[in-house]
Amino acid sequence: MALGGNTLLRRGQPLTPEAQLANVCRAAAQLASVARDHAMVLVHGSGPQVGLLAMQGDGAMPGALPGVTRSAWPLDVLDAEAASMLGYLLEQELANRLPPAHPVATLLTRVQVDAGDPAFDDPAKPIGPLYSRVQAEALAAAQRWTVGRDGAGWRRLVPSPLPRRVLALPSIRALLANGTLVIAGGGGGIPVVPRASPGTFQGIEAVIDKDHCSALLAIELQADCLLIATDVDAVYRDWGSPDACPLGDVSVAEILSLPLAAGSMAPKVAAACNFVRATGRRAVIGSFDAVEAMLGGLDGTQIRAGPGPCVPSPYAATSVRSRPGAMPSAPAHEPRRPRGRATGKQPKP
Repeated sequence: MALGGNTLLRRGQPLTPEAQLANVCRAAAQLASVARDHAMVLVHGSGPQVGLLAMQGDGAMPGALPGVTRSAWPLDVLDAEAASMLGYLLEQELANRLPPAHPVATLLTRVQVDAGDPAFDDPAKPIGPLYSRVQAEALAAAQRWTVGRDGAGWRRLVPSPLPRRVLALPSIRALLANGTLVIAGGGGGIPVVPRASPGTFQGIEAVIDKDHCSALLAIELQADCLLIATDVDAVYRDWGSPDACPLGDVSVAEILSLPLAAGSMAPKVAAACNFVRATGRRAVIGSFDAVEAMLGGLDGTQIRAGPGPCVPSPYAATSVRSRPGAMPSAPAHEPRRPRGRATGKQPKP
């Protein structure tokens, strides 16, 4: 199951521990009802949390000694920090609601990406809070960020390459075999790329889309169903118009033929269709408040395979390529900070 970041921290809510915990408790109540009867791997978003941690790291440390400031940590480290924070909260609240014999475990998950992915030249993943245009452009200039529109406001945009390989897959399989509810790939996973020495990796600054990470995991684990829980009840035809209507059962070909907003539902549909085409199994997109009905085929948009054979996974690590000069050089966290700029394009969720 992919759990949208907006279900863990809703738009407009303050970025406070109290708001975060209240949403986690609400999520845990829904998730525990499903986990009692189904094996589950939970992948959650963390865009708002990563953005908050980045803001804290880029500023001066309150109360610090004169001349002592906080270093700006690279995004892959912030990804790990956010995944640990949310994983702990989710694990604890799920364990509080499940029988003592039902284990829950959070796994920090490194995910291999392609250092030559075009996303590194076109930051499009929004993180952090909403700003006014004036605030966003000032931050872009001061912090060397890329910023862009996100709904009614503006947010920081960062690279979001496709996931290629989940390095912790054997550990996830072992935990599932033991009956564990696994929280993995938090925030889309921690992005890493290979070093020159075979079998070694280093972090790279990016935030992976959690829906694509969940699709990759579901394909590799041969899951029965991929469920993408978000803040709307279905995928809509003609969204935003008077003729808007929710889609129920649809084929991959039908849903991919629809014009979908690039900054909202399109990435979720793409991830769901990737899973369905690679496995021949079902994917569902809908409201987090109806996860049991969605799993039972009674709610949300149910995406099913059409006629024809399955196709290879688009995430396969064999497709990883490198552009000349794209690999980050040692040390592992040498920053690649683009010059600050503002863009009016709609970002990916």
